Amino acid sequence: MQDVLAVVLGGGRGTRLYPLTKLRAKPAVPLAGKYRLIDIPISNCINSGITRIFVLTQFLSASLHRHVYQTYKFGVFSRGFVELLPAEQTLTSVDWYQGTADAVRRQMHRFLSRAPEDVLILAGDHLYRMDYREFVALHRERRADVTIAVFPVSAEDTARYGILKTNGEGRIVTFREKPKGPEALEGLESRYEEERPYLASMGIYVFRTDILARLLEETPGDDFGGDIIPAAIESTRVYAFPFEGYWEDIGTIAAFYEANLALTRPSPPFDFYDPSHPIYTRPRFLPASRIDGCRLEQVVVADGCRLYDADLEECVIGLRSVVRPGARLFQVVMMGADYYEDESQRVENRRLGRPHVGIGAGSHIERAIIDKNARIGQEVVIRSHEGEPDREEGNYAIRDGIVVIPKNAVLSDGIAI
Repeated sequence: MQDVLAVVLGGGRGTRLYPLTKLRAKPAVPLAGKYRLIDIPISNCINSGITRIFVLTQFLSASLHRHVYQTYKFGVFSRGFVELLPAEQTLTSVDWYQGTADAVRRQMHRFLSRAPEDVLILAGDHLYRMDYREFVALHRERRADVTIAVFPVSAEDTARYGILKTNGEGRIVTFREKPKGPEALEGLESRYEEERPYLASMGIYVFRTDILARLLEETPGDDFGGDIIPAAIESTRVYAFPFEGYWEDIGTIAAFYEANLALTRPSPPFDFYDPSHPIYTRPRFLPASRIDGCRLEQVVVADGCRLYDADLEECVIGLRSVVRPGARLFQVVMMGADYYEDESQRVENRRLGRPHVGIGAGSHIERAIIDKNARIGQEVVIRSHEGEPDREEGNYAIRDGIVVIPKNAVLSDGIAI
């Protein structure tokens, strides 16, 4: 796979994931207690033998850059690399990336200098495991110019995706971006299955390098789904790569929350424990977690945590988390902390009347996301707001009925949300 170049699109604003994206890029959002979203496509590439990887970045990219730089380093005798390409001013443009296609268009000269046969375009905010070797093999076997990864969906889900129509050979003949209503779906069925007859684009593409360069040069527009793919279907050979495994677009707070909680099930839909296809991330050299006198049921606990006399059910507990005596957590995604507080910092907290980082004694929290470094005081109550409209307060937000405590937020003792 040394003749394949991977390009991960990581520059979006992630507005639907706000406030988790208030201080970071969407691909840098923590996942499953110890990973970040960007780790998924990069790990899939490495496990597929693709080690020439570019990551295009733009919005609030500092923590994303730091994570990628500290994590993905290949040996001096390897041709592999993970290189960051942030938006930049040039002699011909002073603008930000205007969309996914525009980002690739502006960096195309760098990709061409590597002389790949094919370019693999990936999103930086999806949770799935795919062997890209099979994807590329089908692309070359069909002698396709473009191949799009697709998965089956029901009529109810079509409005969320670009929907493709294939012929008997798997060639894509029609594409409609997020069709709504029965009339827009008419004639788009590709599968003889009553529940999921439609094929949705996963936003994952393989292009022949020369075709990608030509399409970007000749096609106006800045988006792959809205501009480049429809033009490619009209003028080139575009095929579908069917994918039947687990795939989740982590594009909203609800999707992020449910994808994390799914990991607490006895048989989670995504398996981080697969030894043949590991998910890589930055080694942090943390101690083992300490759990004293707790009741845990379906809980995922990351490294370096300290849980004391607490009751946790269906929770994901992130790195360096501290949960103090008497706390009760139900369906909580806790991202943890970037640091441990030492005694001098705890003394300063007491002087300022500020809670320590972590969950205070006696707090009861349900259906919430707690971002990094949050300080939750004693006897704090956070209840479910399922079915309520979205809103934002000074130190929390409600999105899709889920309470989100932003990074570095402070909730004083006794607060009820």
